[in-house]
Amino acid sequence: MNRVWPLLMLAACSRCASTPSRVDPTCQEVTEGFGPPGATQVKAEVVARGLDVPWSLAFLPQGRLLITERPGRLRLYESGALRAEPLATVSPLVHGESGLLGVAVDPAFDSNRRIYLYLSGDAPNGGTRNRVERWTVAADYRSAALEKVIVDGIEGAQFHDGGRLRFGPDGMLYVGTGDGREPDRSQSLDQLSGKLLRVTTDGAVPADNPWPGKAAFVTGIRNTQGFDWLSPTELVVTDHGPSGELSRSGHDEVNVVKAGDNLGWPTLYGCQTGEGLKTPRLTWSRAAPPGGAAVYTGEAIAGWKGSVIIGTLGSKHLHRVQLSSDRSTVSAHEVYFDGTWGRLRDVVMGPDGELYVTTSNCDGRGDCGADKDLILRVRPGP
Repeated sequence: MNRVWPLLMLAACSRCASTPSRVDPTCQEVTEGFGPPGATQVKAEVVARGLDVPWSLAFLPQGRLLITERPGRLRLYESGALRAEPLATVSPLVHGESGLLGVAVDPAFDSNRRIYLYLSGDAPNGGTRNRVERWTVAADYRSAALEKVIVDGIEGAQFHDGGRLRFGPDGMLYVGTGDGREPDRSQSLDQLSGKLLRVTTDGAVPADNPWPGKAAFVTGIRNTQGFDWLSPTELVVTDHGPSGELSRSGHDEVNVVKAGDNLGWPTLYGCQTGEGLKTPRLTWSRAAPPGGAAVYTGEAIAGWKGSVIIGTLGSKHLHRVQLSSDRSTVSAHEVYFDGTWGRLRDVVMGPDGELYVTTSNCDGRGDCGADKDLILRVRPGP
């Protein structure tokens, strides 16, 4: 999918903190397959069907659910059904992995009715530039209107566009971006790509961000589509590994991060370490790659509470990761629904304590059947 010339990669590496020196023993590399079959009985129920690349989910009050479709439709699920007419329609730049991607609901939605969208557009130079927009949902839930662009100039490309939006426990908006096929961007604090960004609901840089005046919260990311909070100050972040750069491939990552961490792209590979760089907790030799991620906070599925649940695309399964009590290592990980539902994209916990997952089989890389893409709810089985 992507091959970057070695000279470009070497220039990017010059921005990194150090050259990798050894393998970190706290990092687990899976060299055969993706992991053992899941030991807990679970099942997936179809909540909605007929969707076209549902990229992101976000819950509204009274059980309503927002769904972005990558071609540019914002859909609404309510009263047990998917409304036929979109809540809003936009015209993003849609090619490869770009389009209408993330959605998040303002923590004060009950009073301000605001939501946030991440979408792709044309850059002045003819490339791709991603942005985050703030919208207002009508009181009758029949429409939504653009209010303002709060973050612009996120350099993108046909691939590696990131796109995940989530509000943190601190009330700040976190934005996952990709490197837009330019690895040096991940290490540059002057560029928004290849980062986990942290901004206010107006798009301003919070005073307590790790780099004064910079939106970056975590650097050295290649292309994240999944993150969630393990504690108020610690997150799990998934990242896509290389797909040809420097003759490397595979090695997608599960990372545990704090403010100011550097995940090391493009220097680190697999379980390598480097001074000032963060080694992943888990990586796979074969490309998964990971989509959305959520920490399971429900009570329904015995043994899952506190686990990280990750959707995977190419490997077509749901992955459960259990971290050690101090989060320094992976104590267990396992595979669910292997090949059953195809490509799995977003993973979110609902306000009802249930886990929701979207398929991504109509994105040009999967098998788009008559039912098109689905929203699934994962519950105790069989």
